Amino acid sequence: MAMTPVVLALSRSGEAVAHRVAACLGAPVHGREGRVARADAFFANALDHARDLFAAGIPVVGVCASGILIRAVAPLLSDKRAEPPVVSVSDDGSVVVPLLGGHRGANRLAARIAGALDAVAAVTTAGDVAMGVALDTPPEGFRLANPDDAKAAMAALLAGQGLTVTGENVFGVEATGGAVELVVSEAPTETGPLRLVYHPQRHVLGVGCARDADPEELWALVLATLEEAGIAPGAVACVASIDLKADEAAMSAVAARLGVPLRLFTAAELEAQSGGLANPSEVVFAEVGCHGVAEGAVLASGAALVVEKRKTANATCALGRCAAPLVEMPGRARGRLSVVGIGPGQSSWRTPEVSRLVAEAEELVGYGLYIDLLGPLAAGKTRSDFPLGGEEARCRYALERAGEGRNVALVCSGDAGIYAMGALVFELLDRAPEAQGVSDAARRAEVVCSPGVSALQGAAARAGAPLGHDFCTISLSDLLTPRADILRRLQAAAEGDFVIAFYNPVSKTRRTLLAEAREILLRHRPAETPVMLASNLGRPEEQVRYRRLDALEVDEVDMLTVVLVGSSNTRLAQLGEGPRMFTPRGYARKIDGDLAGGLG
Repeated sequence: MAMTPVVLALSRSGEAVAHRVAACLGAPVHGREGRVARADAFFANALDHARDLFAAGIPVVGVCASGILIRAVAPLLSDKRAEPPVVSVSDDGSVVVPLLGGHRGANRLAARIAGALDAVAAVTTAGDVAMGVALDTPPEGFRLANPDDAKAAMAALLAGQGLTVTGENVFGVEATGGAVELVVSEAPTETGPLRLVYHPQRHVLGVGCARDADPEELWALVLATLEEAGIAPGAVACVASIDLKADEAAMSAVAARLGVPLRLFTAAELEAQSGGLANPSEVVFAEVGCHGVAEGAVLASGAALVVEKRKTANATCALGRCAAPLVEMPGRARGRLSVVGIGPGQSSWRTPEVSRLVAEAEELVGYGLYIDLLGPLAAGKTRSDFPLGGEEARCRYALERAGEGRNVALVCSGDAGIYAMGALVFELLDRAPEAQGVSDAARRAEVVCSPGVSALQGAAARAGAPLGHDFCTISLSDLLTPRADILRRLQAAAEGDFVIAFYNPVSKTRRTLLAEAREILLRHRPAETPVMLASNLGRPEEQVRYRRLDALEVDEVDMLTVVLVGSSNTRLAQLGEGPRMFTPRGYARKIDGDLAGGLG
């Protein structure tokens, strides 16, 4: 299903119209702080917020001047077939303009809004103007087999070459007879530049397989089953199976190759279909608790069995057909846990992939402050806040929720894999159940990790280029790392002359390790070695200070501070824009050596 749009209200003059648009779309309203009285969420900067939503793949309807939305998303434009719709609506609600994504729903969205407001939809897409349809965007439940040919077919229609419709007229257009043919068929059908083929997605593919089955074995069986039935792969709406097999690579690969979702049923749901099975099996029942997986999944999806179970040594497959194309998918999805790092805090440092994963998530899990930093992107979502110190409970909860079939995002600051929750998630997955690991259902969930801008990178960027040569990071927290190990690592890093980033430098009860680190480092590098203290990076209260190593004081550091200590080669240059800290890569010494030895 397509993502729900977000309606942006930028001013009091357009606020009422924004709420009318939201009501007709069943969408939330996001309002500009200080300028809009009522909204589901508020944002500070219209350009940044529209850009964040667009990067996350969320359709944007802005009650504002078109130029605001254009300037916001222009830096992100790349592929018109992947970009979400962007629509502008005038403050008085008289004009609706689809700006981007006309062939991905913007034109339909504009028409729907215009109908609700009794407004004019300023649609400029050639096909929509000439015929009222976009041939590369069929109705839900239909798939175009050859989308790359749609442009040529539309050009031929606009040139007056005429139209022939074979099969169901899904666009409701007038067939005049001519060179361009629209074909609707469940069977494999030859395509061409003037022959667009649309497959109604009425079929459900039920599959089963042995543990760790070869994906190619299952895929070959699927193709043979479809060929036997005379059904095109594009006419398949989903792949269905038992939830115990949710993590099977072979099943995920089949769904991915077909470009359809994998849908899952419990053993009890499949066993409820046992009376309709053509090939019930006591062996299967003993193994998984139902008498048939492939056939049972077809029947549980509401489809009639058209190809009974076919099998190989390690895989089974059956095919069913529904009376109408499937729009609402049966069963449940495989759960997904997205482990995301949102960067130090400001939205412009959050990656588009992270924004997309957060937007797609049903539930956000994390330390409350980190979820708050998502701002309007978190609005309307279920959130489960955990305190500092509840890290294992937080990760366990997120995994178990994903194991129930939910799409969950575990929100971390910085990068989730650097001193954050990523490692703990995989530690829990790796533990045996008797060692306080997670449930089997949680282990079957998909886990996705997405990179974020770490505090280390943010601090380095603010400083200049202190990480221009070898560096390391050391956490000074002895809650999980023995103090002796921390001191040993400090000694090794000092002897190796690494630039060092200290994470967790102090806490209310831990004040001595940073001072000890300073003394260890002073034995191996100059007293004037530059140190950067970066606090609240990417937030309005951001603060950056520089100190000499011998003048580093523990009392000016807190848990929100990253401490960057230079190597013996790191310099602090006083430039026009202020002090900049950098570590040379050694080019100067290389050039000096080349000159001494003679170039060429």
